[in-house]
Formats: sequence, C-alpha cells, structure tokens
Amino acid sequence: LSIFPEKAGIFGAIVGTVYLMLIVVPVTLVLGVATAIYLEEYAHKGKIAKLIRINISNLASVPSVIFGMLGLTVFARLMNLGSSILAGGLTMSLLVLPIVVVSSQEALRAVPSYLKEASYAMGAGKWTTLYKVVLPVALPSILTGAILAMSRAIGETAPLVVLGVPTLLLKIPEGIMDNFTTMPIQIYYWTLDAVLTPEYANLAAATIIVLLAVLLLMNLSAILIRNKFQKKF
Repeated sequence: LSIFPEKAGIFGAIVGTVYLMLIVVPVTLVLGVATAIYLEEYAHKGKIAKLIRINISNLASVPSVIFGMLGLTVFARLMNLGSSILAGGLTMSLLVLPIVVVSSQEALRAVPSYLKEASYAMGAGKWTTLYKVVLPVALPSILTGAILAMSRAIGETAPLVVLGVPTLLLKIPEGIMDNFTTMPIQIYYWTLDAVLTPEYANLAAATIIVLLAVLLLMNLSAILIRNKFQKKF
C-alpha cells in the first residue's frame, strides 16, 4: 500500500478480492441455483420459459464490459454506491449469474429420470423428491460449475475498470461500502505504470503468479469435488 514500487504490495488487492467474493458467492449461488430449479422443475414448458432459457444462455456470452456499463449505471450512479465493494460485488454477480444458472440447469437435467419416478412411486411429493433425490445427485456438478464461475469473477478486469475501481489504495477496506481494488486491477495498472517505472513490471509479474495459483487451485478443487462426489448411475 504505497506509491513507491519498493514499498508496494498486493495485500490490499487480496483483501479487496476476498471481500468481493464474499458478496459474489452467496448472491450468485442463491439466485443462480434457485432460478435453475424453477426453470427445470416448476416452470411450464411453454414459449415463455423457452425464451427465458435462451436469453439466459445468451447472457452467458455477453462481453464482460457490458456488465461493467450496467453496474456503473445501476449500482454506482442510480443506487449511489460509487465504486464500493458492494457495487463491485453486485456487478460481478450479474456477470457470472448466467453461467451458474446454465451449469445448474445442465446438472439438474443430468439426474436420471428413473430416480425421480421411483421417489414419486414411494409417495414422495415434488419438493421432497427435489430435496432428497435430485439435489444430492446434481450437487457435485452444481458446485463444479459454481467454482468455475467464481474463477472467472476473480480473474475479470473490464467490469471493474468501467466501474471506476481505483488502483492506488492506501487504506485496507473494512466494510462493503469502502473503496477497494483487486488483483487483476492491480496487475492492469502496474503493467501500465511499468512503461515509466520499470520496477512495477516485477510487481505485476509477481501478482500474476499469485492470481494464477489461486485460479489453478480453484479449478483443481472443482475437479476433485466432481470426481469425489459424482455418482454413476
């Protein structure tokens, strides 16, 4: 937390990234999984539901900078949240929410139909079947998709740049309304600063290594969860 390269570090960026994910993870998981359950288990298979599914799939491929513009308009300006952690977390939640919804839908579709039919035959209702049969079977794939979506959120830069997240942060954030920075943002600005101050290139390279280690660890966790808990039918 310094303007001098020899004294600068990434602790503030790591703290900001952790705070950001503390918002993104619960918001995305709750809304994403709930939406997927509704679309797959409760929504009527009509034109409206089909249109919603298509639009959600299309949102998953929208450039991330568009979500940054949406976050700037709605959260930063309309809701007057500025470039706070809350504004950043909600913006990144919008970015990865379609990914979680689509991956959760695929996980729910992959549950063998005969398991649900057997549950209904035993007298279980729709909610009991969903809670006791469908979700336990689909959970490994849901978690895998969620972890991969969180990996994208951690590595994104464009939405936060548009939102106006600062690079020079001389104070560790203490709440969700404080300003913050993240590792990708720090890498971006240190790379730019390296043109005039070559010492920043070493800081950017070190931060890239830390970020890659975090992403590899998350991807490895997704693979291990899928292999350990996925059941074969």
